[in-house]
Amino acid sequence: MVAATALVGGLSSLKDRKKHSCLWLPRNTFFFFTLVLVFLSGFTFFHFFSLKRDEYFRPKLKSTLHIFPMEAVSGESSPATPAITIQETVALPDQVLVFLKYPPSTPLFTKDDIRCIYLSSPNSTNNHHHHDQLELFPESVEDEHLDRQIVRCPHVPRGLVVSVSFKAKGNFPIGPIYRWDSLAYEAMIDHDNTTVVFVKGFNLRSGRVYDPSKFKCVYGWDLSRPKSTLLSDAVSVAQEIVRCKTPRSILNGSHKNWHGNVSIKVSVRLVGRRKMLNSIARPETRLKLGPKVEKRHQMCICTMLRNQARFLREWVMYHAHIGVEHWFIYDNNSVDDVKDVIQSLIDDNYNVSRHVWPWIKSQEAGFAHCALRARDSCEWVGFIDVDEFFHLPSGLSLHDVLKNQSKSKEIVELRASCHNFGPSGLRKVPVEGVTVGYTCRMKSPERHKSIVKPEALNDTLINMVHHFHLKAGLRPANLGKNMLVINHYKYQVWEVFKQKFDMRVATYVSDWKQKRNGRSKDRTPGLGTSTVEPPDWTSRFCQVKDTGLRDRIIDTFAETRTGMLPWQKNIS
Repeated sequence: MVAATALVGGLSSLKDRKKHSCLWLPRNTFFFFTLVLVFLSGFTFFHFFSLKRDEYFRPKLKSTLHIFPMEAVSGESSPATPAITIQETVALPDQVLVFLKYPPSTPLFTKDDIRCIYLSSPNSTNNHHHHDQLELFPESVEDEHLDRQIVRCPHVPRGLVVSVSFKAKGNFPIGPIYRWDSLAYEAMIDHDNTTVVFVKGFNLRSGRVYDPSKFKCVYGWDLSRPKSTLLSDAVSVAQEIVRCKTPRSILNGSHKNWHGNVSIKVSVRLVGRRKMLNSIARPETRLKLGPKVEKRHQMCICTMLRNQARFLREWVMYHAHIGVEHWFIYDNNSVDDVKDVIQSLIDDNYNVSRHVWPWIKSQEAGFAHCALRARDSCEWVGFIDVDEFFHLPSGLSLHDVLKNQSKSKEIVELRASCHNFGPSGLRKVPVEGVTVGYTCRMKSPERHKSIVKPEALNDTLINMVHHFHLKAGLRPANLGKNMLVINHYKYQVWEVFKQKFDMRVATYVSDWKQKRNGRSKDRTPGLGTSTVEPPDWTSRFCQVKDTGLRDRIIDTFAETRTGMLPWQKNIS
């Protein structure tokens, strides 16, 4: 607007001079002057800054030229460097996720460089005179991509909004803020060129398939502008996953906008309604169909964890011994040293990959996401938690079991019964690990967990955490208790067990502090909704003494001289 006003003013001045003065500009000079002003006016749309790691800076909100969805910020340095921006913010019940977008080749800042800033007004981007802002350290900073970070900030106090700053000297302008309970949050393009969209907000029932003709996917850089979006039909809808036909322009790349740095988003809406879910889902991951060759791994595991670092080495090292070759670990907002533990396992040549999954109460969606990622490299995938251990009483390896079951092409899922172990008289975390420390369990198994062939999953990707829906004509097989069972160290010492009250990760189970679904098998018998330790906790859930896996662990892993197990030094 400033440049446009200047241009209009310049033209008026030239007209006045032509009327009232003998010193007026020739036609060609006037044309040149006009071109210069138009050229300069274009530069007012762009404000760039360079980041110096050893200096503080104070970014300011500036106008942008059709850049979506981010609001550009600027500093006071070089006019040749694009800005770091807040792409969007997602408000979870107990924390806030701030998504930062970096220009290409810009070094990412560390957790020590970043602060979470809580402001009393959404427009308070320059805080020379604001004394009521709250400044906190982020809980974590995740490098999601080479050019993106997720900053996890503590819960926002009532009446405040969150931004971030570098070294506590300047705040970013507050980007778009979305509620978690109505959001398209992840997307990928599958082998068949459909887009798989992970959503919250439709509140669909567990295990039920819905009519896809009642849903549409919406693609665009700016989903708030209907004329600039593309619609496509849904082909399946179930739980929190919508699968849609991907428009041809998205597949061939002609959708890319002229900036070259703004990713297209996808959302979902009900047919007949213009309002759609807010979206941060960008279908940038594309699963390509490769040649039909033997897969790299016969057996993999997908898991989702939160603050389980001290138990991870035992879990990985044991399962590697019985035949697991790759671990897909979905980190659900851990604040312990899980990244360091995973890196130490990688350094020890264990094939472990960590995937940041900040979405709460979405275990079913996370397992579906993992199944798609594991499909090309893994023949079989087990879906278990870090406190669950495959146990082979017969002494076979997992490879032996899988080979025997693969003789029938119809059998694509193996179900193993779960035995729940109790505190076994302990009051402190056993330094030997859970498999050696806990030796008393309930008599009867509860539920089951599955090992599946990921390409056999139904296109809806419906799962109940314990098992998936399969394609027509394929079926599961129940494994005998002498062949394969799961030792589930569910009821550990109270120090560990009480963490389950914080939040249940599955979508369709209630958090234990809530007074509903009291008869759910997910709950603990006789415990209620309180986190107060029962007086007899150490002796509960103990009906059968079971040292089968414990004895095998000691025989296999214990050092002859000291009796030490290889993971003991990592348990604290």
